[in-house]
Amino acid sequence: MLHGDFKTWGSMIKTLCADSRHNEALSLFHHSFKAYAAFKPDHTVLASILKSCSVVLATNLGRTLHSYVVKLGHVSCHVTNKALLNMYAKCGMLDECRKLFDFDQLSHTDPVTWNIVLSGLSGSTKYDAQVMRVFRMMHSSGEAMPTSVTVATVLPVCARLRDLDAGKSVHAYVIKSGFEVDTLAGNALLSMYAKCGEVSRNAYAVFDDIVHKDVVSWNAMIAGLAENGLLEDAFTLFCSMVKGPEQPNYATIANILPVCASFDKDVAYRCGKQIHSYVLQRAELLVDVSVSNALISFYVKVGQMAEAESMFWAMGMRDLVSWNAIIAGYTSNGEWLKALHLLGNLVSLEMLLPDSVTIVSILPACAQLRNLQMGKQIHAYVFRRPFLFEDTAIGNALVSVYAKCGHTEEAYHMFSLVSRKDLISWNSILDAFGEKRHHSRFLGLLHLMLKQGIRPDSVTVLTIIRFCASLLRVKKVKEIHNYSIKSGSLVSDTAPTVWNAILDAYSKCGNMEYANKMFHNLSEKRNLITCNSLISGYVGLGSHHDANMIFSGMSKTDLTTWNLMVRVYAENDCPEQAVRLVYELQAHRIKPDAMTIMSLLPVCTQMASVHLLSQCHGYIIRSCFEDLHLKGALLDAYAKCGIIGCANKIFQSSTYKDLVMFTAMIGGYAMHGMSEEALTIFSHMLELGIKPDHVIFTSVLSACSHAGRVDDGLKIFYSIEKIHCMKPTMEQYACVVDLLARGGRIHEAYSLVTRMPIEANANLWGTLLGACKTHHEVELGRIVADQLFKIEANDVGNYVVLSNLYAADARWDGVMEVRRMMRNKDLKKPAGCSWIEVERTNNIFVAGDCSHPQRSIIYGTLYTLDQQIKEPLEF
Repeated sequence: MLHGDFKTWGSMIKTLCADSRHNEALSLFHHSFKAYAAFKPDHTVLASILKSCSVVLATNLGRTLHSYVVKLGHVSCHVTNKALLNMYAKCGMLDECRKLFDFDQLSHTDPVTWNIVLSGLSGSTKYDAQVMRVFRMMHSSGEAMPTSVTVATVLPVCARLRDLDAGKSVHAYVIKSGFEVDTLAGNALLSMYAKCGEVSRNAYAVFDDIVHKDVVSWNAMIAGLAENGLLEDAFTLFCSMVKGPEQPNYATIANILPVCASFDKDVAYRCGKQIHSYVLQRAELLVDVSVSNALISFYVKVGQMAEAESMFWAMGMRDLVSWNAIIAGYTSNGEWLKALHLLGNLVSLEMLLPDSVTIVSILPACAQLRNLQMGKQIHAYVFRRPFLFEDTAIGNALVSVYAKCGHTEEAYHMFSLVSRKDLISWNSILDAFGEKRHHSRFLGLLHLMLKQGIRPDSVTVLTIIRFCASLLRVKKVKEIHNYSIKSGSLVSDTAPTVWNAILDAYSKCGNMEYANKMFHNLSEKRNLITCNSLISGYVGLGSHHDANMIFSGMSKTDLTTWNLMVRVYAENDCPEQAVRLVYELQAHRIKPDAMTIMSLLPVCTQMASVHLLSQCHGYIIRSCFEDLHLKGALLDAYAKCGIIGCANKIFQSSTYKDLVMFTAMIGGYAMHGMSEEALTIFSHMLELGIKPDHVIFTSVLSACSHAGRVDDGLKIFYSIEKIHCMKPTMEQYACVVDLLARGGRIHEAYSLVTRMPIEANANLWGTLLGACKTHHEVELGRIVADQLFKIEANDVGNYVVLSNLYAADARWDGVMEVRRMMRNKDLKKPAGCSWIEVERTNNIFVAGDCSHPQRSIIYGTLYTLDQQIKEPLEF
């Protein structure tokens, strides 16, 4: 630099500003002022340096320069004043901007001055009304006529206010002024009409009038059509643009790809691939990060995660939007682990910090995976950054994570910390307490929400309906049904979902009358979920005939429908129909899932069909089902079909065993009289720290009873209350009574029954009566029978047992009395029935029945065996 050559310095400062090297310009200007008191910049240098201040938002320097301008007497300089006005406007110092604009020495005849003020005010929504007022002042003053730049500044404010009348007034001025063919004014008008919903007629008309359409014109029209739901028109216009002279830019691609994603899956993918191919042919688009981000988002929306991944890793440079797009893609497509892994990659780079979009995208993955540790780590990251902690969406997502991980109180604490609670906040915490069935807390929160004037939406209504259904409170379901009618929830866009939820709630509560009324009221609005909900209600009631009537009338079914029908037949002693339905299901090319097999396994045990059970087992292996409950059900089925060895293999091969698996294995051993094995498994379970429940205690006691292990059984029985702090159930008392009775301790069993803290039921007295018959305790049997007949007077089996007890003791008068009682009550003993599967065919035998086609061979063989048994043994 030449020492003291201030003119050269001024030229250099202006050159740096013109070249957008604003920080260098400010640095040189600051050095010049500090080093040389004689440095006196002219108005052109001051205007340039004020422009640099506006670009880098150097407000303090801008204020200082304003003072300097006043001291030098440049306040009357039009160039300097415009530069000051622009600096205040661009830096958001609108009060200073207005004061300077109102200053008498500032010229109001130059439209640029007005445009600077309008541009500054339009940058903030709170000044929208002032923008319109200043524009009217400019128009009416006559000092300076609005230009196309003025129009382009004011029209976006009209669009933001949705003030179509004001927009049309501006349009009228544009026509009068001859700006309708101007590209800048035309683009602004086009965008205003599109945002105000006038895209089909007015926006199109403006677009046609623009003589020299630039890329902004096309982009505004395409975006306007897309925003107003005219997606096919938007795509057609894009195709026309590609064929014309004006080539799409990055904004065009970003606008059109979401349009493609909204089409049917196959069409969407084909259109998106064509656009991707077009991008590959344009080098400037290919290297643009925003274009790559738009392509990633498109592939995510159409479910093509492999394409999205390939696009992401091929990018030369990625911004936070890129990372957010792919993370959101993983979570929206259920690839939770990949989302968490990618977040780890992002954090490890230490170049980009996760923002609110990242956090809101990743927290659902933590919730779905029940990964509380990761959720807490993200919570800590958010807590250290106030701008994230104040974000309501993040707070809501954290509430959901804690709730899904079963930590309801932590979820409530997080909810209480959300400073600006919205409806999603309330829906999240209500859902959390609803899932846990916390009746009082749920209702308390609901009342508080209503008290604060927050109006429930369809999500709230659905949460309340599910809560009422889970508690089987039909009265509450009626209340929310009534509210849904009054609030209009049953006529809104979400009405079908609410209708189905209410119908399902009535079904779950067993009120099929109301469920049926809703079903018939829906008429043509019924869908698959409606029918499934009603069938589910009939399944719960065990009414397979009613369920089949709905099923037969359905034009469309899914796997849930078939599973419900298989289950209702399986649970209501119709095994053949259940098996037939599974074969029909496969004939419809629907693949059975774990639930189908779970419903079919009890059928195998009902039919004692080892062949069907083997088929189910093979299907489970081929389908790679890893459900623990399914394994437990398979194990139980093998045990009940008499193949305890296979049951044991399944048990031993399971790396993770839960309470269901242990219960099934112990029950299987108990059924086969293998008490020692059952007790060994039970002890192993306790050593693993698995807490027993009432079902497994009943199974263990049954094993002890069948094997006559009285002392072991009593020890386990007394441990229920003393060690495990549980009250014994009626079934467990029945097991102990049977245990004592089988051990010949009849009077001790009777004493236990009379000292029970709960009143004995018919099953328990019946067990004791059978024991009296076995051990010829006639008098005690008579006393027990009297108690039994008071509770259950019409069970023919009890009378038969008492009659046999009298007959065994030659008490024929007692036998006659019992038979007389049976005649008076018109009770008849049903014929005994048994069946066996031989070569995949069920053979059924009823006492006194001679209908079996091979009865001669069967009875002949039985006679031979009987004779051989009676022959004396020879040693």
